[in-house]
Amino acid sequence: MKITAINIKVVNIPLITTFKTALRSVDQIENIIVTITTDSKLVGFGGAAPTAVITGETTASICGAIEHIRDNIVGMYFTESENIFQRLNNCIIGNSSAKAAVDMAIYDLLAKALEVPLYQLLGGMINPLETDITVSLDTLEKMISESRKKLNGGFNILKIKVGGDPELDIKRLQSIREAIGSDALIRIDANQGWSAKEAVQVGQELERKGVNIELMEQPVPARDFEGLRYVREHVSMPVYADESVFSPRDALDLVGMDAVDGLNIKLMKCGGIYNALKIAAIAETAGVPCMIGSMMESPISVAAAAHLAASRTIIKRYDLDAPLFCSINPAVGGISYQGSKVCFADAPGLGIESVG
Repeated sequence: MKITAINIKVVNIPLITTFKTALRSVDQIENIIVTITTDSKLVGFGGAAPTAVITGETTASICGAIEHIRDNIVGMYFTESENIFQRLNNCIIGNSSAKAAVDMAIYDLLAKALEVPLYQLLGGMINPLETDITVSLDTLEKMISESRKKLNGGFNILKIKVGGDPELDIKRLQSIREAIGSDALIRIDANQGWSAKEAVQVGQELERKGVNIELMEQPVPARDFEGLRYVREHVSMPVYADESVFSPRDALDLVGMDAVDGLNIKLMKCGGIYNALKIAAIAETAGVPCMIGSMMESPISVAAAAHLAASRTIIKRYDLDAPLFCSINPAVGGISYQGSKVCFADAPGLGIESVG
């Protein structure tokens, strides 16, 4: 079962609403779709999302990296997966999103060859998935209105974007909690938007005011591991790393330093499922729970993240709402949503029949 070709297609996806964080604001996204064909009838699909402010990748750089990867693995037997993943990861430095797109297409092929859903290949359906829903950074009034709207739409977990102005962020979160009541969970994500001392100020003030927060995600700049540890040591709420964990090496360093209470795994950051499994194993060994997340991605690549999440007990929280912001779906099949529940197609691999 040889890989005979790897094709690339760029799709533009307008968003239903503007997505704003401390790092960027976007109204539409570009995603790169990868199709791997073989000398059998099997076809594998993958996707990549350029996020220059996080991964350093653009549409052009991802396409170029995939072309380089293609030249290194076309002709290989995809069933010899260890050899392929080693070559995929070693033939080019960095370019994690490009690697992730090809990686998930290989996993799609492996599961299709066995005629099982990908989660079954990875370990079985361990966890049902309930995703949170993101409330973008905006004016206080709009964030309160959006929070209520999300809860009325059937979501029980809000991920509130903050960062940049600690005093305003405290006011935002206190007002949102008062507006929605105590039942819904609130996660806060600063996207590197505070210093360590600012994050502690926010965390301690929220705790003093009795504003219940489930966790604080990536409060400080990505490489400030010491800052993460400082925050963790000075606030009661769990502190999760996101942009700080790109690789198994990062995961090993973070848990070795006792810098975090949890890790947010994203395929676009770590280069795909092959490396995500290593991060999950490190976290499990250290007793550190994981969240699965995504960039602003199409349902193609989010499907791969969902299959991984469903198969791992150490992945306990799910941030897989990106497709809910997309106005179109370039894939036929794959995952779908019933309120906050992520549903899988009853089909092999990622469950994707075709891409447009």
